[in-house]
Amino acid sequence: MTTTTTGTTAVTGAVGAAHTRLEGLAKVTGAARYAGEIPFAELAHGWLVLSTIARGRIRAVESAPVLAMPGVLAVLHHGNAPRVDGNYTGPLGAPDPVVQVFQHDRVPYAGWPVALVVAETPEQAREAAETLVVRYDQEPHEVAFAAGHPDRYTPENSPQSPAETEKGDLAAELAASAVVVDAQYTTPEEHHHPLEPHAAMARWDGGRLEVVDSNQGSRFVAEELANLFSLDPASVRVRSEHVGGGFGSKALRPHQVLATMAATVLQRPVRVVLTRRQMFSVVGYRSPTAQRIRLGADADGRLRAFDHQGESVTSTVREFIERSADMGRVMYDAAAHHTVNRVVRLDVPTPSWMRAPGEAPGSFALESALDELAEKCGLDPIALRARNEPAAGPVSGLPFSSRKLLACFQEGARRFGWADRDPRPGRRRDGRWLLGTGTAAAHFAARAAPSTASVTAEADGDFIVRIAAADIGTGARTALTLIAADALEVTPERIRMRIADSDFGPAMIAGGSMGTRSWAWAVTAAARELREQLALGGGIPPQGITVRSDTTAAIAALAQKERHAFGAQFAEVAVDVTSGEVRVRRMLGIFAAGRIVNPLTARSQFIGGMTWGLSMALHEEAVRDRASGAPVGADLAGYHVAAHADVPPIEADWVDDPDEDDPVGIKGIGEIGIVGGAAAIANAVWHATGVRHRDLPIRPDRVLLAGGGDRAAG
Repeated sequence: MTTTTTGTTAVTGAVGAAHTRLEGLAKVTGAARYAGEIPFAELAHGWLVLSTIARGRIRAVESAPVLAMPGVLAVLHHGNAPRVDGNYTGPLGAPDPVVQVFQHDRVPYAGWPVALVVAETPEQAREAAETLVVRYDQEPHEVAFAAGHPDRYTPENSPQSPAETEKGDLAAELAASAVVVDAQYTTPEEHHHPLEPHAAMARWDGGRLEVVDSNQGSRFVAEELANLFSLDPASVRVRSEHVGGGFGSKALRPHQVLATMAATVLQRPVRVVLTRRQMFSVVGYRSPTAQRIRLGADADGRLRAFDHQGESVTSTVREFIERSADMGRVMYDAAAHHTVNRVVRLDVPTPSWMRAPGEAPGSFALESALDELAEKCGLDPIALRARNEPAAGPVSGLPFSSRKLLACFQEGARRFGWADRDPRPGRRRDGRWLLGTGTAAAHFAARAAPSTASVTAEADGDFIVRIAAADIGTGARTALTLIAADALEVTPERIRMRIADSDFGPAMIAGGSMGTRSWAWAVTAAARELREQLALGGGIPPQGITVRSDTTAAIAALAQKERHAFGAQFAEVAVDVTSGEVRVRRMLGIFAAGRIVNPLTARSQFIGGMTWGLSMALHEEAVRDRASGAPVGADLAGYHVAAHADVPPIEADWVDDPDEDDPVGIKGIGEIGIVGGAAAIANAVWHATGVRHRDLPIRPDRVLLAGGGDRAAG
C-alpha cells in the first residue's frame, strides 16, 4: 500500500490495494462468535417441528405428554401462539404467510412449521420435538413441475420488472430468418445452504426486543419484526456481527418470529437454530425452471427474432417469480424481442432469492442457445456475440452506463488460448477423456439503494464508522474500512468499523450485489462532510464530532441508465467416454464490474461464484418425492455440491470499468461470478462430445444415455 502526504493529511490509496480481512484472525482462531453460539443467561432452546404432509389441516397437537418430559418449558402451535398482525404485507407489499407462523391450522406444503418445542437444553428440546405427535386431515396435493404445465400463468403484479415484454412481430421475423434455434432447457430445484445454519436468539431487555441473528440485513429484520408484532420500530434491536454465508436465504424467516414468540411467552431468552434438514423447507430455494428459447438470425448470425419464455414454480401461499427470461432484456437485441416469466402454483415451499436469481438459470439457457446458433451459422461463439452487441438497452432503449463485455471476451480469449481452438466438436482426446472448451457471457445489474451511515472523529485521532451493513463472508467490513480511509485521507488502521446493528439506522441489505455499493456511497458522503468540518480547524471534544449521511436524495437523482456488470466465462472439460463423468479441467472468468475495492476479497468472490456455476452444471439437483411432497435426501449427502476434488484451477480477473456515477466507482460483484458459468461448461461438453445437453445437471447417466462418449469416440 502506498502512502503520500498532502499538508498534514495522509492519503492512503487504500481502495484498490489488497488487504486481508479485518476479522480474519478472529474467524480462523474461533474468537468470532456466531448467532448460534453466543451465551446468554437463562437461555432456553426452541426446536422446530415441521409438517409431514403436503396439504391439509392440523387436527390435533398432542402436547400434554411432551410438556411432562424433562426440561420442557412450552409447546407453541396455532392453538396457543401469540397473534401477529394479520395485515402484515412484507417487504414486497404482498402478504407473507410464511412468517405469519402458527396463525391457523392450514398446511400448504411438507415442511410447514406446525409447532415449536422449548426446553432448557437443545437436547431436551430435540427429543421432545421428535416425540410430539401432530395429527392431520390430509388432502390431495401436487408437487410435480414440468414444462407446459396446464396451470401456468403470467403474473399480473411483478414487483421488480414486467413479467412480459414485447416489441416487433416475432412470428414474421422468425419466418424470415435464415437460421433458427428453437430449444427447451431445464434447471432443477437448487438450495442455498450456507455453511452456518440459520439461528436467532430473542429476548426482552428493558422494554426492547433484542434479537441476535444470522441475517443479511439487521435493520431490515428489525423493521419487519416491528411490523409483524405491531411494535414501535425504536423498540426492536437486531444485531448480526458475523454471518457464515447467506446467498439470499438469510432474510426474515420463521425461526426469528418463533424465537420472539417464545421469548414473549416465557419472558426469558430463547434461541432457535435450524437443522440442515429443516433448511430444505424453511429458508427458500431456487425454483426449477423450464425455458424455451427461439432465436432467428440472418445467415451471418445477426439476430432478427429473440424469444425467451421462462416457467418456474411458486407456492400456493405467496407468489415468487424466478426471472430467468430477464437475462436477454439486457444482453441481445433483435427486430422482434419477446420475453416472459410464467409461474405454476404447487403445494411446495415458496422459492426465494438465491445467488443471481433469474440470471443464473437464465444464463444457462440463453448462453447455450447462443452457442447453438453459432454452431448453425458456422461462426465462432465470441464472434457471434460481438456481432450482436446492442448500442442501448434492447428493451428499455436506455444508454448503458458502461458495457465492456467485448473487452472481457477479448482479454479472456487471449489468456485462455481461444484462438487455438478447433471449432469442430469431438476432435481432442486425452486417453479415455474427450476434451472440449466453451464460453458464455455474464451480466448482473448494478443497483444502489438508499442507506445511512455515521462517521465520528474521536479525540484520540481515530474514526468510528457506524452502518447497518452485513458482512456475510464477502469481506464488506474490510472494503468499507478501505473506502472510509480514502474518503477521510487517513490510513485504514485509524478506522474502527462497526456494522450489523439495526440501531445504526436504515441501510441496504447484503443482496442483489447492491450491498457494498450502497453502503460505500453512504460512508463516503459522511466521511467527506466530516473531513470538511475538520478542515475548518478547532479541537475535537471528548465526545467526538459525528456526521451522519443519508443517500436517498442522491440515488433518486441518478439519471436513468442500463447499469450492469459484465463478464466472460471460459471452461475446459474432459468427458470420460466409458463412465460419462465430466471433469472441469480449468476455468477463467474476466469481469467488468466497476472499481475493485479490495482485489484479495474480490477475486475470492468471483472464484466462489464460478465454483457455484461448476456445481450447478454438474452436481446440484434437489428432487421432490411426489407421494410425500418432501425433498428426497434432504442433507448434504443427498444434495450434491462440488467438493474440493471437483474444483480445478479457477482464475478470475477483471478489466478496468469504474462507474462514473458512483462516488467510489463500484458496481457490485457478489453474484456475477455464477452467471454464465454453467453455460460455459455445458458448451464445453458439447465441444468435447458433439452432443448438446439442455438439462442440468449434466450427470454421467445423462451423458451415457445421450451417447456423447460413444458417438465422439467412434
